[in-house]
Amino acid sequence: MAVLNFGGTEENVVTREELPLAQARENLKDETIAIIGYGVQGPGQALNLRDNGFHVIVGQRKESKTWDKAVADGWVPGETLFPIAEAAQKGTVIQYLLSDAAQIELWPTIKENLNEGDALYFSHGFAVTYKERTGVIPPANVDVILAAPKGSGTSLRRLFLAGKGLNSSFAIFQDATGKARERVTSLGIGIGSGYLFETTFKREVNSDLTGERGTLMGAIQGLFAAQYDLLRSKGHSPSEAFNETVEEATESLYPLIAENGMDWMYANCSTTAQRGALDWWKKFRDATAPVFKELYEEVESGREAQRSIDTNSQSDYRVKLDAELAELRESEMWQAGKAVRSLRPKN
Repeated sequence: MAVLNFGGTEENVVTREELPLAQARENLKDETIAIIGYGVQGPGQALNLRDNGFHVIVGQRKESKTWDKAVADGWVPGETLFPIAEAAQKGTVIQYLLSDAAQIELWPTIKENLNEGDALYFSHGFAVTYKERTGVIPPANVDVILAAPKGSGTSLRRLFLAGKGLNSSFAIFQDATGKARERVTSLGIGIGSGYLFETTFKREVNSDLTGERGTLMGAIQGLFAAQYDLLRSKGHSPSEAFNETVEEATESLYPLIAENGMDWMYANCSTTAQRGALDWWKKFRDATAPVFKELYEEVESGREAQRSIDTNSQSDYRVKLDAELAELRESEMWQAGKAVRSLRPKN
């Protein structure tokens, strides 16, 4: 393992130099990797593994849009694309990549088709961490492992095609065969990870749920909305408010942060911008810290998970979700965003 030093805190990570793709393929040469679910993470992981030379099959509901998507992506019914139960039976590594709600619903089918010595793989620790709530209790004779890319399956695939990688966490919940670590790190490299850092199923859930509700999605939408609404209330046009709130951030400044860090981004802005940002960032930190504390406590207690389980298991969940997403999409801010994006240069 490589050792990274973060201001005095050392962390062990797995890199592509230590575990080259050729070695990962060799480690899994006798495995059949069954990707169960072809929605969010499934396509990116399945296609990357296939392109990297692993033996991959896909399990998906027949007569569904995702089944048709898998066919369009080159998976062949009866050869590399099967109904879920059949794929699970054929696989020795079962990558359980359905939504959390669907994992609960289909767990009896997966459990019935697990064989001794198989590996049960997740990209989110939710179902197993809250197994008493979800009912997803793995049998003792299989490995239970996790590799969680720090981004969407779409991003995982795009970065792979660009010759880059998306960092992933990995964890071992149960090592029944003595090969769990070899399996999970090889799979992590195979799906296109930049590097792998070790965690636990529980820590992955706590950090992931906090991040999604925080700076990755929830908090950032809240900050965008607050600033946009303020600018509009002060007479700024939708175009000006959107460009100053979202477009400049996502198209100009955030890529600079990704490239070399926040200080580098500051250094590449005007001195006026630098001064203001340095003066105000701690005020925003202090203002939001209590909200993040409350959020983490809700996640750590399991209450946030229970809300997700209760809501996502309702028969009309999809209808309600579509309505909430439509509210975002049809808000003035994101309608302005649609117009702004349409005016971006095409080349």
